[in-house]
Amino acid sequence: MRLSDMLTQYIMDMLESEGNAEIRRNELADRFGCVPSQINYVLTSRFTPEQGYIVESRRGGGGYIRITRIRADKSTTLMHIINSVGESLDNITAQIMINNLKSASIINDEAARLMLSALSDRTLSGVAPSMRDRVRASIFKNMLIAII
Repeated sequence: MRLSDMLTQYIMDMLESEGNAEIRRNELADRFGCVPSQINYVLTSRFTPEQGYIVESRRGGGGYIRITRIRADKSTTLMHIINSVGESLDNITAQIMINNLKSASIINDEAARLMLSALSDRTLSGVAPSMRDRVRASIFKNMLIAII
């Protein structure tokens, strides 16, 4: 198992048992024998608002990083995602968001497959490459609004 996967699993275990995870970056780095920037990588790539997490940090001697899983009803979750998309959305981020919606049982397998197909680079091949991410974001937001 890769180090980033082990760090992610450790934090996920804390989230499941305590509801949130409060860590000290240097202590966690010492525990896993890695550099603190590896902790940053895991936090910024695996615990994002798009994936349903809030990450707060406090710097200084008593500093900490607190990770909280967002638990909200379907409409609130969808509105949060719509607001986090912005003006453009790349294909990989769209796939992650759709898989998270499926994991949270907000959409079913069939809806996920349809959304993935509609937002794929292949489907958008007729759109100029410089505009694809903007068009994808617009389509995705409208799909989510239709679900609400």
